[in-house]
Amino acid sequence: MKYYLIGIKGAGLSALALILNDLGYKVVGYDDEVSHQFTEDKLIERGIKIYTEDNDEIDSDTIVVRSTAIKMDHPQLKKAVELNLKIYEYNQMLGKLANMFDSITVAGCHGKTTTSSLMAHTLNNLIGCNYLIGDGTGSASKENKKFILEACEYHRNFLVYEPEYGIITNIDLDHVDYYKDIADVVDAYQEYANNATKMVIACGDDPYTHSLEINTPIFFYGLGDDNDIIAKNVEYTSEGINFDVFVEDNYYGYFDLPFYGKHMLLNSLAVISVCYYERLNAKDVQKYMKTFKGANRRFNEKIYGNNVIVDDYAHHPSEVKVTIKAAKQKYPDKNIIAVFQPHTFSRTKQFADDLAETLNLADKTYLLDIFPAREKQEDFPDVTKDLILKDLTNGEAIDNDSSSKLFKYKDAVIIFMSPKEIYQIKADVEEYFNNNQQ
Repeated sequence: MKYYLIGIKGAGLSALALILNDLGYKVVGYDDEVSHQFTEDKLIERGIKIYTEDNDEIDSDTIVVRSTAIKMDHPQLKKAVELNLKIYEYNQMLGKLANMFDSITVAGCHGKTTTSSLMAHTLNNLIGCNYLIGDGTGSASKENKKFILEACEYHRNFLVYEPEYGIITNIDLDHVDYYKDIADVVDAYQEYANNATKMVIACGDDPYTHSLEINTPIFFYGLGDDNDIIAKNVEYTSEGINFDVFVEDNYYGYFDLPFYGKHMLLNSLAVISVCYYERLNAKDVQKYMKTFKGANRRFNEKIYGNNVIVDDYAHHPSEVKVTIKAAKQKYPDKNIIAVFQPHTFSRTKQFADDLAETLNLADKTYLLDIFPAREKQEDFPDVTKDLILKDLTNGEAIDNDSSSKLFKYKDAVIIFMSPKEIYQIKADVEEYFNNNQQ
């Protein structure tokens, strides 16, 4: 049996391809995107073929999996329909796989990629596990019982899972092209939580998680005293975060982790909570959490003399805020420079004021034009980057032809933020700093 993945360069589908390959299936893929994407590297390592033009791989012995971005009138899908092949959407295929194992799904409007990646790293070292992360990372073995996966709330895709543990890092309004309001989002998370078969583990410091009406046992983690799993005696330093963990008033262990920002403390608590309920030793858990190098495109750093380049996926105001604050914690004596590309017109329209407010936490902001993704400018004629730019206290526009604006910085942290990696400008800056290190 052969799997043919259409949209294979996408973060989710590329990770699924890795897992299917590891489980012994033949996997090939197609993508309209001709240029190289970071998700291709691991596919190439596994020997998975990637086509960007028509080919003869679709035959009668093929199961087709498509990205939701690929519409049914796509030529590759038309060919599959003509052959009467099984066609699954990405989340449907992932649901079928996940429900074959004792799964741990990590949901949340923010932090799910880092949390699921940290969870996979820790549990894989301690007991072995399969995992699929939304940054294009995936690995599997038929011998593993656990399957950790990032569960996306967009279009309620996470409702296909029936996890053993259902994790909720937070609930917030996003994907405003789909969700009507925050009540609609909460309703989706409530249904997701009720699908968990063993327990739900949720951030109790979040304003919405306590309102969930579910039948599954739920345990809360956070800093507040009303949580079940609590971090106490917390210290934030330029070296990271250290804290004690108590579970239902009983001491579990001391953690000293090289992470930055309150959001990373909460992400860590989600992982620690699962490890506790799996009866894993706290010292062993800390040992492997300390070796976590981060998820792809989540505060990924490169050092050029006195300058630091950070690449991050942040695009929602909450994510932009915690990313800038993490940089300030780790580099308190450096200037923080934000280079931001708004993502989708609908999100920019909804959150323009909040984005401006959070970007003003940086010492200087450079703003790119909006990346439209699945949307069209003609449907949002009055929505441009100027909705944000006009409220920046120290901001200006930038594009691929003006990357030299960033060459002047010395002893600074320059943070590139967008779901769509800002390749050209970042590459120009890295090349300049590499050749002119301070």
